[in-house]
Amino acid sequence: MIDTVFVLNGPNLNLLGTREPEIYGSATLADIEAMLQDKARELGLAIDFRQTNHEGVLVDWLHEARATGAKAVLLNAAAYTHTSIALLDAIKAIELPVIEVHLSDPATREPFRHISYVGMAAVAEVKGLGANGYAVALAKAAAL
Repeated sequence: MIDTVFVLNGPNLNLLGTREPEIYGSATLADIEAMLQDKARELGLAIDFRQTNHEGVLVDWLHEARATGAKAVLLNAAAYTHTSIALLDAIKAIELPVIEVHLSDPATREPFRHISYVGMAAVAEVKGLGANGYAVALAKAAAL
């Protein structure tokens, strides 16, 4: 049986490639998914790749990852990283390794981005590597 890693993406990431490319790069979310599918095959994993603009949907998907026996979760919660205690609680509740992913490095940006509720429960963080950060995070998940 092949282990599955959920790759969950939060608000506005559906606009990648056109939204502030000087910060987030020119790769689209579809580009990232295709790259990650290839990396998953290399690592002997499957991925379940999703995006939503709704906080509660991310919580539901975290619960689903647990219910379906996922190996790990890569989570780019985007702006919810800095605001969502609900995501923090969900990560704690699911008892799965969650790796926080950011295209940019929030620590080098506006002060309100310096707090990460996701990071308070994540087992690892990958930030500032652009689209390639997802591949780095998937390799970390494979090594768990």
